[in-house]
Amino acid sequence: MASLYETLRADIVTAMKSGDKATVTILRTADAAIKRAEMETNKPIDDSLVIGTMRKAVKNLTDAKAEFAQGGRADLVAANEAEIRILEKYLPAGLDAAKLEALIAEAILATGAQSKKEMGKVIGALKQRPEAPLIDFGVVSKIVQARLP
Repeated sequence: MASLYETLRADIVTAMKSGDKATVTILRTADAAIKRAEMETNKPIDDSLVIGTMRKAVKNLTDAKAEFAQGGRADLVAANEAEIRILEKYLPAGLDAAKLEALIAEAILATGAQSKKEMGKVIGALKQRPEAPLIDFGVVSKIVQARLP
């Protein structure tokens, strides 16, 4: 089975052959971000690096899309949505809500967190879990804040 990075590289070639310039640009930008992350972290490219880089790109695009929507730029909102759809193909499906809630409850118990001041402990414990690449920590943050006084 090909790694996510190999799949991305193959999709760049496919998009180039089909003449889809927009997809080529989006995927090459993602490829460059992955290579930059590889150099910054001094770690080889693996699926977790690709997933982390793609999630960061999708988050940035989502934030920008919200700003464009506020500014009344429907053209840029549509462009960002298209880019997000392309990049999300490389991200694994997230955890379902029940599983995420269970992991959070387990992390709160394991760390003994009693207040929002200890939220970092809970998130740190979740980042050590094997399911960490599938977790959206923005959602986790909101849930943990709601659960801790």
